[in-house]
Amino acid sequence: MPKQKTNKAAKKRFKVTGSGKVMRGKRNLNHLLEKKSSRRKRRLTGAQEVSAADSKNIKEMLSS
Repeated sequence: MPKQKTNKAAKKRFKVTGSGKVMRGKRNLNHLLEKKSSRRKRRLTGAQEVSAADSKNIKEMLSS
């Protein structure tokens, strides 16, 4: 049987922690940043946990 390939798009977007949680970055911090307030941009930094409903599929995409 061939090996399952890692989904490269998912690899760039998600990270699995040591305890098994899937983390993702927040949206709205890629472009058109001049009109967004510093407070809003600051709150968009950092990672957030992916919902339980999606984490199983994401872990499957990341399994190499």
